[in-house]
Amino acid sequence: MEHADTEYGGGGRPTAAASALEAVVDPVVAVADGTITYANAAARDAFELPTDERTGEWEPTAVLESWSRLEPEVDETTVGTVRTVSLERYDVRIHRSVDGATITFEHSEREAGESSHAMDEFTPVGESDRAVKDRAINEAPVGITISDPDLEDNPLVYVNDAYQEMTGYSFDEVVGRNCRFLQGDDSSETAIAEMAAAIDEERPVTVELENYRKDGTSFWNEVTIAPVRDADGTVTHYVGFQNDVTARKRAEFELERRTAELEYILDRVEGLIQDVTDVVAGSTTRSELEAEVCDRITAEPAYDGAWIGERNPATGTIDVRSSAGGCPETGVSVDADHPAAATLEEGVATTETVEDASYASFPLAYNDIEYGVLSVCTGDDREIGDRETVILSALARAVASGVNARETSRVLETDAVVAVELTLTDSSVASAALSAAADCRLEYRRSVHRTDDETASLFTVTGPDATATALTDAVAEIPDLNCRIIVERDAECLIELSGGDDLVGWLSERGVRTQSIESEDGRTELTLEIPRSANVRSVVEAVEDRYPGTDIVSFQQRDRDHETRQEFAARLESDLTERQFAALQRAYLSGYFEWPRPTTGEELAQSMDVSRPTFHEHLRTAESKLCQAFFNDTQSSG
Repeated sequence: MEHADTEYGGGGRPTAAASALEAVVDPVVAVADGTITYANAAARDAFELPTDERTGEWEPTAVLESWSRLEPEVDETTVGTVRTVSLERYDVRIHRSVDGATITFEHSEREAGESSHAMDEFTPVGESDRAVKDRAINEAPVGITISDPDLEDNPLVYVNDAYQEMTGYSFDEVVGRNCRFLQGDDSSETAIAEMAAAIDEERPVTVELENYRKDGTSFWNEVTIAPVRDADGTVTHYVGFQNDVTARKRAEFELERRTAELEYILDRVEGLIQDVTDVVAGSTTRSELEAEVCDRITAEPAYDGAWIGERNPATGTIDVRSSAGGCPETGVSVDADHPAAATLEEGVATTETVEDASYASFPLAYNDIEYGVLSVCTGDDREIGDRETVILSALARAVASGVNARETSRVLETDAVVAVELTLTDSSVASAALSAAADCRLEYRRSVHRTDDETASLFTVTGPDATATALTDAVAEIPDLNCRIIVERDAECLIELSGGDDLVGWLSERGVRTQSIESEDGRTELTLEIPRSANVRSVVEAVEDRYPGTDIVSFQQRDRDHETRQEFAARLESDLTERQFAALQRAYLSGYFEWPRPTTGEELAQSMDVSRPTFHEHLRTAESKLCQAFFNDTQSSG
């Protein structure tokens, strides 16, 4: 049955089908677009609808108590199929069409021998069960065949329309022949033998095999054969169901091919990945790391050459830092039609054929800092595939991580640095946000990297409203920011900030030392020290990308003097443990050495989450080391 609006002919006259349904004793409703559009007499009586209105627009939830259960079942029923759902009072059959659904409610408890089918109760259009079943079989969306084993060679005696459409053979061309005529040279002998054995043993079987249409094209056929028995249990016929599963089989074959290809690639580059990982872990300098990586890649038979290049802003070219094997490159322009140039421009892996060589280039970047590009070439017709590209991209990230680690370690060792002064207006900077919210000025003192990878930074806060209460209230309005008040004085506080935007930690991961941070009125003056050998431009660009509105104030190249005040402090700091340094700095900044003391050792111990005796032990040891450094005393202290 279609929607209620299709049950009436011109002028609103009921069709024969609609009139017939009025005599069906089971409730029947039609649903379209979430609305009940038709209800037969039994449904109107059962669900208390107006008895004189067959059609309407009734809300299902108001008519059917079980609609919350039935609605998802209707949605999940495939067009052209029937679904049965058991409810407390009814066995429900859902017939799904393109435009809607017809729902029949059959009473679940019947007298013995009473039919469970609405059409058994009344057949006004003269259709019997046999006719309905014949029509259903012929219109089924899968191929259906019936064969007669009592005839010679068990020939087909019936095929439905779907079978004819699937195979290209007409009814007359098929009936009287054994179903094996669809088989060909590539049909599985195993599947054929399995079907033959099942027929001999009078049992059902399902196989998949390659069959051939009338026009000679092949398709994969999922065949199910089952015996049909009479009342005495004797097999009278065999029914077959054919389903075209070509798309699924092709997908399976493609998956098998890709899996085999991936296994081949993994086997080939597994040793390469392990060796490069060892190089990253074991090399002591960036140059050594890059040279060994190129050598190891070239040692792999799959690759003819490898090189690592770096952008040179002064010349606009990619300078080669290290290379091995064939395919050497020199002076490639950053604007050239070359995969290495494209990789630096886009920041993604690029594959291309250049002068009969298959190239693949991968960005060397870590934490948004560009360290150059890694290029490999095959030198033959073999292309570097997608899966191989994924693996080599991971290898390039490992190399970039190793370069970053070595560049970061040089921050404290090198004398040649570039001092960069920046102005940040982005309110996501924690100190800037707090300076605006609390109307105060924050000056950076030092940061401590905790064991949970969180960075805690000490700031001196000054201003008329620089009180513990005002700061605590302001921090509460800033998402994810934590503030600990260490010391409170008149118009000044020493605080520890953690969480929120970790500017210092983010810069440290990129090999940058934070020299100073001064925030006031939501603006931040930031001074950084970057090793001169590092990619200073890339670092500054990363800051600009992270904090929109950043202005560059100045660049200054300089060499650190031997034993400057900062060097002295750094040397002393390197000799102190983190706890000793924290105890000494907190004691000094909090006025612990003044008299009268504005804070106690107990309060400072609590700020470090240690006991008072432990705090004093750290403080005395730090004082001893400070005196030794000042008087050039080489005697060490614990």
